[in-house]
Amino acid sequence: MKDYIPVNWESSGSIIKVIGVGGGGGNAVNQMFQQGIKDVDFMICNTDTMALKNSPVPEKIQLGHDLAKGLGAGCDPERGRSAALESIDTIRASLSGQTEMVFITAGMGGGTGTGAAPVIAKLAKELNLLTVGVVTLPFRDEGMEFLKRAIVGIKELEKYVDSLLIIDNQKIYKIFGELNIFEAFPKSNSVLNSAVKGIAEIITRPGFINVDFADVKMIMQNSGMALLGTGTAEGENRAIRAVEEAFSSPLLNDYDLKTAKGVLVNITSSSNNGLTMAELSQIMDYIKEYTGENVQRFKRGVVNDPEIGEAISVTVVATGFDTHSLPQISSEGGTLVESVTLGDETPAQTQPERVIIDIKTSPRVQTEPMKNKESVRPAAQISTAASSIKSKPALILTPEDNIVDLENQPAYIRRKIMINKEERSSASSPREEQRGASSMRIEENDGKQHLLSDNSYLHQTQD
Repeated sequence: MKDYIPVNWESSGSIIKVIGVGGGGGNAVNQMFQQGIKDVDFMICNTDTMALKNSPVPEKIQLGHDLAKGLGAGCDPERGRSAALESIDTIRASLSGQTEMVFITAGMGGGTGTGAAPVIAKLAKELNLLTVGVVTLPFRDEGMEFLKRAIVGIKELEKYVDSLLIIDNQKIYKIFGELNIFEAFPKSNSVLNSAVKGIAEIITRPGFINVDFADVKMIMQNSGMALLGTGTAEGENRAIRAVEEAFSSPLLNDYDLKTAKGVLVNITSSSNNGLTMAELSQIMDYIKEYTGENVQRFKRGVVNDPEIGEAISVTVVATGFDTHSLPQISSEGGTLVESVTLGDETPAQTQPERVIIDIKTSPRVQTEPMKNKESVRPAAQISTAASSIKSKPALILTPEDNIVDLENQPAYIRRKIMINKEERSSASSPREEQRGASSMRIEENDGKQHLLSDNSYLHQTQD
């Protein structure tokens, strides 16, 4: 099958070309073509001839005519790469007209888009074209092998593009989770469309405050990771609501915009309901607050579009981030969490995970005390536990007793033990009498107890 190239392709006067590579990129470009983006040329490249035949885009290139034979790449990026290399001369001819800027769109993780997109990007850079990659990460339920291939493909593509926008399809679940699949899946293409259209129409639409290709090139050339947000609003507070929507766009991927080095802003309104100076000031103040003081290259444009009616549209492109990292990759409800660093930059240090235990909800474990071991128990349980212990008789006081007097009495008197007073006086020394101490001891012999006066403990203890 011959390569699909229209006869009059060289007569195109546009400097911007949007190339859809593989199935995902081709679907996105088909939607862009049908919706229309002003003064932009479209082209699709695929190894699958059926996908090419079904596309409304007039300019098409079959990749790897001899290698793939029109049957696709079978989720093999190396096969997609080889197919693109086989057709490299045809691709070069398509880019050699008046093209100055190339958007390369692809759904990463399959075969053709993952393998061929970096080859086309490398060629575009060799032709000194401003090259922007706009790619998607796959849904997590497509499998971890799909995700791993996507990461490898993105890291390869990053080597050759001036700027790279990454759209995480997993966010489609979070944003459009209530829609049925026939409505939700095209939303991914709509996000790609917004990214390409938002940048391209900054250049192609005339404006009161104009932004030309040189301005865009200044912001995006060799800028690394790029983020884009777009928002539209009408009615009361339309300016603030439009810029707020732009900064909450899924294209921003939760990055900290205060680290951006370049910012490109495009504001669109109609002449009948044109942007006021107060609204312009509100938008610019909002953007300045969110992007901080690190911005080195800044450009704004104000465009007139009669079709927008009473609404205002705000598009913000932020580039030049310090950390070129993919968004956190995680399985919904799973355990895999992986952060991928692009280029040679060192990923930011992450804090160790903290495990927090809610003591209030932790169950109290009741255990029985072990034998011959002391057990610590709550105070409320002490009296109950003590009453169950079999113990010796305690000292019982009557109201007439005085504890001080009782403490000064020898134990044998308190217990009313009868002993010979003469033995006690003869055995006791004056010093012991003075202390009130007894020198007697009890000895058991032949099952009988005998009271003796030679208490060795008292006589041999040092003062």
